[in-house]
Amino acid sequence: MTDIFASEDAHSSGLYAKHAQAIVRGQAALLWDVEGREYIDCMSGHGVANLGHAHPEIAAAIAEQAQRLITLPETFYNDRRAELMEKICALSPGLERVFFCNSGTETVEAALKFARLSTGRSQIVAAMRGFHGRTMGALSATWNKNYRQPFEPLVPGFRHVPFNNSEALQQAVDGNTAAVILEVVQGEGGVYLAENDYLQAAQQICLEQGALLIIDEVQTGFGRTGKMFAIQHSGITPDMLCVAKSIAGGLPMGAVLFGPKVAGLAPGLHGSTFGGNPLACAAALAVLRVMERDQLPQQAAEKGASLMSCLRQIQSPLVREVRGLGLMIGIELKKKVAPYLQAMSDRGVLALPAGMTVIRLLPPLVITSPQVERVVEVINEALAQSE
Repeated sequence: MTDIFASEDAHSSGLYAKHAQAIVRGQAALLWDVEGREYIDCMSGHGVANLGHAHPEIAAAIAEQAQRLITLPETFYNDRRAELMEKICALSPGLERVFFCNSGTETVEAALKFARLSTGRSQIVAAMRGFHGRTMGALSATWNKNYRQPFEPLVPGFRHVPFNNSEALQQAVDGNTAAVILEVVQGEGGVYLAENDYLQAAQQICLEQGALLIIDEVQTGFGRTGKMFAIQHSGITPDMLCVAKSIAGGLPMGAVLFGPKVAGLAPGLHGSTFGGNPLACAAALAVLRVMERDQLPQQAAEKGASLMSCLRQIQSPLVREVRGLGLMIGIELKKKVAPYLQAMSDRGVLALPAGMTVIRLLPPLVITSPQVERVVEVINEALAQSE
């Protein structure tokens, strides 16, 4: 263990605040550190491991494909990529084309470029508290000044308006607006849910002004909120849908799904060397097979409702609010969450912050009922100990 810590400390970039655990193994919703201690994972690699860790069908698909063909750019046709394109577009009616890349921030970067190209406009409207990534365009759409300020000046043409405020959005979008970009649930921003009326109004405002609607489902996609995509709760169809994180079961992958209003795309205008590689496509196909067969979005809805109900019964003066959708849950406290996250970790449950005062739970969708009960028990203990 000392060697692991020392080696990473000696050579790491310094960009990450490290947890005091060296995690070496996972299975479903559990992780184990180098000393053999077990943890219930309510982080899922920041929302990546929707099917949990070391899923045998994903591992088998990766192993089989690795022996056939690992990498191939989209300048060639490929069987796995074609199958995934057909499958993922069938899951998102109205969005019949797809651009593959490697991460969430890359999907946002591509969507912003596609919006400017399609409309001939340059202005982008985003929401306060929104988080869209760390590359320069995606960072420009991100609200938190702590992410933005060290890298200013950023890409010009971005403005931010209050979330869930249709009137403010109406005033911000005009004939110069290329796109509006929104999250259905603001994960990093504190687990705030977009109201259905707000999303429907955003779609209508964009339609009236000739702007494109981009929905960022990098964290909410693929069953996390109780539907395959979170937009299905509101019934809207955006012009572009950005997905990543859990799409390929842990392998780096992202995708922009888009409809007929995205126009002007031609060879050479954008690209990705590793995007749509056969290995990631094979993993994604396995993910979708398991997710549909085992009805994991429905499981997320049921387990999430049960978990939130139990959390709301916790009698602690520290809890301000419990909110969420499916298995994307925020517990807002009246104090900073860092000591409570540590207390949970000490008791074998790993969770994330969402801002300074929100505990964010993103467990794998395969988490079991006894594990859910243990998570609630640990949170209760951590809050009681630290009141």
